Amino acid sequence: MRWLVRHRPTQGFFAGGLIGWLGGLIGLGGAEFRLPVLKGLFKLPTLEAIIFNKAMSLVVVSTALLARSASIPWHDLFAQWPIAVNLLFGSLIGAWFAAGYAMKMPAALLDRIVFILLLLLALVMIGEHVLHLHWIGGALVPDGPLRWVIGLIAGLVIGTVAAVLGVAGGELLIPTITILYGVDIKLAGSLSLAISLPTMLVGFARYTQSGSFAVLKRESHLFGGMTAGSLLGAVLGGLTIGFIAPSWLIILLAVVLLISAYKTFQHSQAGAK
Repeated sequence: MRWLVRHRPTQGFFAGGLIGWLGGLIGLGGAEFRLPVLKGLFKLPTLEAIIFNKAMSLVVVSTALLARSASIPWHDLFAQWPIAVNLLFGSLIGAWFAAGYAMKMPAALLDRIVFILLLLLALVMIGEHVLHLHWIGGALVPDGPLRWVIGLIAGLVIGTVAAVLGVAGGELLIPTITILYGVDIKLAGSLSLAISLPTMLVGFARYTQSGSFAVLKRESHLFGGMTAGSLLGAVLGGLTIGFIAPSWLIILLAVVLLISAYKTFQHSQAGAK
């Protein structure tokens, strides 16, 4: 047991590095895959794993946003402020209330909700790849009140998912931005990060009211190791894009996510008995 405790930062570094590399390779932050690892390998309770994942996502997203500014100028990003405001209006509300409910939920119920959300995210990943959901045929809905309402609802859903899983929500934000608003996929990637950051900050601030927030102090060495590994892995993933075709990896990782979600659901079922 002492060996495991001493080596948790090292285990976190390699686990974070692998997830970061795969995420960088296929264009995801990897938070969806960190959550099952935090619960399965490091045995964190669900709420603690969510808070830990949220803190890591803040670091990864901030770094990614700064890194992408070299190819996506800030003025191009700021020019899309109406889209950001539309989605943020819903996502901030969704993140605040979802985090509040998550702190009050019984562990078994929270596990079931995590299972459902991970399942849906895996299906979205498969759908994006198979059905080419990153549509670039212009905005699906013309600018006006209807698009604002749809954007508000989409933001609520995305903010809720981000708060409950501790993720950035890029898998949902990017297709929403490209399909609903007709924004170029590369610009949509940076815009999704810009929207994710304040959304995650709101959820994170809400979680500070939970006793489970102490996990960040208790597992500070694990946090440092896993964060370092994730950032290094993300860089390596970006550098190896030209050597490994990521298309088949998306389906494979979605299947892995489905299996992880199922195991989480089994755990919740066992806890309910």
